[in-house]
Amino acid sequence: MLNESQRQQAADLLWDCWAHNRRIGQLPPPLQPADRQQAYDIQARLEARSFAPLAGWKIGATGPGGQQLLNVDGPMAGRLLAERMHRNGAHVTLGDNLMSVIEAEVVFRMRSALPPRTQPYSQEEVMEAVGSVHPGIEIPDTRYQQFREVGAYQLIADNCCADQFVLGAPTSMDWRHLDLAALATSAFIEGGEQRSGSGAQVLGDPRIALTWLVNELRQHGLTLAAGQLVATGSTIVPMPVQAGQTVRADLGVLGSVTVHLT
Repeated sequence: MLNESQRQQAADLLWDCWAHNRRIGQLPPPLQPADRQQAYDIQARLEARSFAPLAGWKIGATGPGGQQLLNVDGPMAGRLLAERMHRNGAHVTLGDNLMSVIEAEVVFRMRSALPPRTQPYSQEEVMEAVGSVHPGIEIPDTRYQQFREVGAYQLIADNCCADQFVLGAPTSMDWRHLDLAALATSAFIEGGEQRSGSGAQVLGDPRIALTWLVNELRQHGLTLAAGQLVATGSTIVPMPVQAGQTVRADLGVLGSVTVHLT
């Protein structure tokens, strides 16, 4: 069990790696979280270093592609930091991004807060709290050189590989009556590769993923606040990218979003 000082040391080390663009093999053994609670506590200390209110949350490893990429067997939550959020059409520096993939995502913005409580939230309760739905592109990264080997707890501590995120406009469709599991999605590299997927890639349905996130936060005493975003996970197998490419994610009737990688 990590004490207060060890948790802070772990967070400080990870933040220093992000700030100075360096990587480590793993957290030193004395600073490695032993469970999800400790991992999320370290992650929260990264949020505390952000200069702006939290933009929202992401869910990692919601499908076979993401789980294979990270070598984990189930979903994890991370924080979307405001300084790493971008508008549709943004130019985003890929730099020495180790993972070098993009993910096409269904994103929910909350209309009302869902605070911790004893009993789990139902999907109906969660969806009633949603205000809008957006297309998004995630560009994940990690501070671990061998990120496939460190395991879920260390990945959660490192903010679940959350890095850059590009958010599209809210859909004007009546999304509450859409079958989001059947939603056909795709991502295109201008002049290059295309990958297709669907909402079913995300724990079977993006609404299921959102409900999972709410209850994951609930179990750890965290609130999903009004106005916050939730990126529900990749609807495609994460697609390799490189600097100089323009990428568009098409979320069908939910709209599209584009990023220029520099």
